[in-house]
Amino acid sequence: MLFRQEFLADVIQEIQELLVLNYKEVELDQDIIKLNPDWDAYQQAENNNILKGFTARKEGKLIGYFVAMVTKHIHYKDHIFAGNDVLFIHPDFRKGFTAMNLIKFAEKCLTEDGVTVLTINTKCDKPFDVLLDRMMYKQIENVYRKRLN
Repeated sequence: MLFRQEFLADVIQEIQELLVLNYKEVELDQDIIKLNPDWDAYQQAENNNILKGFTARKEGKLIGYFVAMVTKHIHYKDHIFAGNDVLFIHPDFRKGFTAMNLIKFAEKCLTEDGVTVLTINTKCDKPFDVLLDRMMYKQIENVYRKRLN
């Protein structure tokens, strides 16, 4: 298994299949919310050193990704926070340590970039809390969602 930090332009075509799998697995309102990433916004975030993308590959094939947004925190200007945008491992590779090793790799890279805090979101119906607990993450809040139209 190979873990790397990669640029959007280098993975944008290859990531499409995984994005569809990810969307089908986690989006609750697929009848109105269609998969339609704003690639220009992602590219701009990467150009501004905000977007950080980390990948997991097996025999060269992309099997997972962890994307984080990195910014100075508006409440704590002396600290750089990273919040995950998305984490996905192809279902065929979820057994074992792929997700944990990908997260550890991202932590290492983000630490080298001066990040103080990393937050990771999980979906209530697709939790991986046991993994995050094992990795010493603490649950800090709950998020609620309501469909407005």
